[in-house]
Amino acid sequence: MAADKSPFQIILGSSSMARRRILSEMGYEFTIMTADIDEKAIRKERPEELVVALAEAKADAIMSRILATGAQLDNDAPATLLLTADTVVVYEGTIREKPSNKDEARKFIKGYSGSHASVVGSVLITNLKTGTRKGGWEEAEVYFYDIPEEIIDTLIEEDVTFKVAGGLMLEHPLTWPLVEAVVGSTDTVMGLPKALTEKLMNDAL
Repeated sequence: MAADKSPFQIILGSSSMARRRILSEMGYEFTIMTADIDEKAIRKERPEELVVALAEAKADAIMSRILATGAQLDNDAPATLLLTADTVVVYEGTIREKPSNKDEARKFIKGYSGSHASVVGSVLITNLKTGTRKGGWEEAEVYFYDIPEEIIDTLIEEDVTFKVAGGLMLEHPLTWPLVEAVVGSTDTVMGLPKALTEKLMNDAL
C-alpha cells in the first residue's frame, strides 16, 4: 500500500537502518521517534516474551514523550500508528542481545561459524488515536558456513557487531555470503517481518 493512499500516518519507533529500509520497501512513508529505555533492565526467560516486552516498553516510552511535548492528536486527522519492534538471537538456548564489548562480539560470531542460530523478532502496532495495540512475533533459523577469522576481525573493527542483536548484521556484504540458509522469513532476521507488520497494522486500525 503506497503511503499517499494510506488512511493513516506511521511513526517508526526505531533507529534501525534495516527496519527503515524494510518499511520503505513496503511502500510506506514515516517519521522516526526513538525510545530511550534501559533494555537490559527488562528480563524474561523466553525470547518471544522478551522481544514483546521490549517492543511494549519502547512504545510506552515514545507515547510518554509525545504526551510530554503536549502534542495533541487531531480527531479529524488520519489515524497515527506507532510501530515498535525488537529482535534477539538465540544460540544453544541462550538469548543474545547486542554484544557489550569486542570479546563478547568475537565469542558470538565464532559460535555461529559452521553452526546455526534462531532469530526471534517482535512487532507492536499502537493506534495512537484509539489506543488499540496489536502485537506478535516470528522466528527464523539461520545456518552459517564457516566464518573466517579475518572476516570476524573486520566486522568487529567496523563496529557493526555492536548495533545488532547477536552481533551479526546479516545484510552486511561480508556476512551474507556466509549464510548457508534461512528457514523462515529473511525480513524477520533483518528486524521487521513484512507480512506480520501488514497484518498488525490492519488489525490496529
